[in-house]
Amino acid sequence: MTDPQHTARLDSRSASKLRIGVVTAFPPGRNSLNEFGFHLVKHLSRLDEVESVVVFADETDAGDPDPMPGVQFVSAWRFNSLSTVFRLTRSIVQAKPDAVVLNLQFATFGDRRIAGALGLLVPAVLRARKIPTLLILHNLADNVDMKDAGFAGSPLTAWLMTKAGRILTRALLRADLVALTIPRYVEFLQSSYGATNAILAPHGSFDEIPQPVFTAPPGRRSILAFGKWGTYKTVDLLVHAYKELLDRGYTDISLVLAGTDSPNSAGYMASAEERFSDVPNIEMPGYISEDEVSTLFLSATVVAFPYTSTTGSSGVLHQAGEYGRAAVIPRIGDLVDIIEEEGFRGVYFEPGDATSLADALAEVLDDPVKQGELGRRNYAAATGIPMSEVVQWHIAHIERLLEKRARR
Repeated sequence: MTDPQHTARLDSRSASKLRIGVVTAFPPGRNSLNEFGFHLVKHLSRLDEVESVVVFADETDAGDPDPMPGVQFVSAWRFNSLSTVFRLTRSIVQAKPDAVVLNLQFATFGDRRIAGALGLLVPAVLRARKIPTLLILHNLADNVDMKDAGFAGSPLTAWLMTKAGRILTRALLRADLVALTIPRYVEFLQSSYGATNAILAPHGSFDEIPQPVFTAPPGRRSILAFGKWGTYKTVDLLVHAYKELLDRGYTDISLVLAGTDSPNSAGYMASAEERFSDVPNIEMPGYISEDEVSTLFLSATVVAFPYTSTTGSSGVLHQAGEYGRAAVIPRIGDLVDIIEEEGFRGVYFEPGDATSLADALAEVLDDPVKQGELGRRNYAAATGIPMSEVVQWHIAHIERLLEKRARR
């Protein structure tokens, strides 16, 4: 027999709009996943099913976020703070959202081991407080080379961190739902951890962008690299490949190294600018604001990913795809398989080999037809499902979760 009180709660729930909490890094802060967090919040706040969004954002020296309609900002945590788990939980409990979406990767809360690990306990703590949670998890500790990615200084430390990563993964799986954008990550959590709450979710394109022109703009051909630099993402290899292209006679090219230091590599880009000050036609524009992103990508002939390790799929690759750009990508681990599962294609090079990278860049620079083919393919992969639809999918899962709890 149906409990009348439970039925009343369900009717009330279906008639009301949701107040959604979002835990994320957020601009103008420059911590990882801030751009994904911005677009996630923007599209969530526009849904008819959502009354308001409370963003539990990172507190940074960059200032407060710009106001957004229907969005309340709460500075609730700080990168590398030991108090994050307590401060963030207290803020969420006080705000009383109907459910919380967490936008996380393993280094979201810090690159110092204890502070970063403590922050990752937040989903488990919220579960214990009976607060419904949907975790969007962008990488897996099992798939990260801890030493090469800059998280460990020795093979022993890397091994210990991988073991600790498995413990933290089990803590993260305490969230009610764990959404991942890569099918093999879902399969891995199910087979290796016995997870029954891991689900596949599209990454989503950030904006509904008009179809771009897939050919390079006139003028000097531009090689672009964009990211947070200094650990496993360094610009040195790319500069050496660029210099090799100059030596081969590619005198009509330029190199744009956009973005800022990784949080745990302060001063890296300033050092690079000094070291490579004698190399012609290199630009280092630094931080790129949201309204400058389209100009940055559309001015590029090819986008390079000079990584020595990876932590999963690449948000920059999704952006390159949205603007129809060809990509040059390292053959690291299962990165090529992962991105091709998502529908992307590139010209590949051997990691750590500047000549191989120069060859891959030349293959794209010399072939406008290939530029166009790769650009169209990546555009199709990146824009298949817009973020505006992905957030509807997240809300549908949250509504089912709330209904299931109301029936208990």
